[in-house]
Amino acid sequence: MTDSNVQKPAELMKERAYRQIHEAILNELFPPGAFLSERKLIDFLGMSKTPIKSALDRLEAEGFVQVSPKQGILVKDLAIDKVRDIFELRMVLELYICEQLAGRLKPQEAALLEQNLELQKRTADEEDETGFTRADSEFHLLLSRLSGNEEIHAVMTMYQAHLYRFALRIIRRVPNRMQAAYQDHLDIYRALAGGDADQCRRLIQEHLAFGKGVLTN
Repeated sequence: MTDSNVQKPAELMKERAYRQIHEAILNELFPPGAFLSERKLIDFLGMSKTPIKSALDRLEAEGFVQVSPKQGILVKDLAIDKVRDIFELRMVLELYICEQLAGRLKPQEAALLEQNLELQKRTADEEDETGFTRADSEFHLLLSRLSGNEEIHAVMTMYQAHLYRFALRIIRRVPNRMQAAYQDHLDIYRALAGGDADQCRRLIQEHLAFGKGVLTN
């Protein structure tokens, strides 16, 4: 048996532990400010503490938890200044994306956006908060990919988990937000498809300013 074969099960356990804790944090099953114990995570995941410790090290490096020998594991929330900074960065990038994509969508690119919008509509109608939020964050990530700028897409990808967390929180705070967000995205797509960069920029500014206001006021 090779070393890689010996290591593979352990690697899979670490990845599964990371994915499940990460998802629980994003969906606020473990809400900001909550304290988690090692025992609770062992029971939650049904695995030993070794892969859990590895997952926690990764999550701490990414800013999702803070591990303290005395207090336990704190689920961290982003500071208001950090939320504001991320929204301002997104504003700059997504306004540029409007300029790059308006009137230039290829048929297959338009089809990808339309498929995403159909998923948003369906999950909004079903009141599926997490399903809609995944489609919502994917819409913005898809726009960055279609822009053709790999560095912009890399930055947006890096912040995808935070985009998801922001979107879900806004949905849970604002009545009927899923339907309104879907309409925003549909209008943005129509502006892009119609080649109206100015309209796209206006819609993006309003869409992101709304989310920023909900989370920072």
